[in-house]
Amino acid sequence: MPAAATRSGSSEERVWVVPEALRPTFAERYGPVHAGDDADRRIRSLGVFGACGDRVTAQAIALGHPPLVGIVDLKTRRNEPIDAASFRVLASRHHIRVRNPAGMLTERLRRAVRETIARGGGLIEVDGEEDLGALALVESLPLGATVIYGIPGEGVSFVAVDAVAKDHVRQLIGQMELRRLDLGT
Repeated sequence: MPAAATRSGSSEERVWVVPEALRPTFAERYGPVHAGDDADRRIRSLGVFGACGDRVTAQAIALGHPPLVGIVDLKTRRNEPIDAASFRVLASRHHIRVRNPAGMLTERLRRAVRETIARGGGLIEVDGEEDLGALALVESLPLGATVIYGIPGEGVSFVAVDAVAKDHVRQLIGQMELRRLDLGT
């Protein structure tokens, strides 16, 4: 086999995949959902928070209250265009791009969240799907923080980061299928 075709163990990384049996569990709401002016008021009142999703991250920025960390993939489920420039305020602090395929949580994304928090915040742009990045935010943000994520057609979910939420996330990740995958560079 030619050298170019051989797979190097060092190019593979750990990924956690949501098994089919757990999909209903991941579809559950883990925090209250608010919409419209109520959601806007709640976002403005947050202390330290992370946002997962393009619309909710852009909404927080437009309200003048950007999250510590925003995770976006520059797509929406409604297929409405998102102007990447709307994330400039976060990207100016720190901007990292990571690959994270749909239905998976990669070690790269988990590491990017930890590093972005340690650097004082910024934007994580995902090539793939960002949805499971909310788990990494709950896992890595300090106690007392909040994670917000959008629920298409319903509003914004607000999850308080406390010991119970962190334990729940650890349990969810522990139930996912751990695989090794070559994600390229």
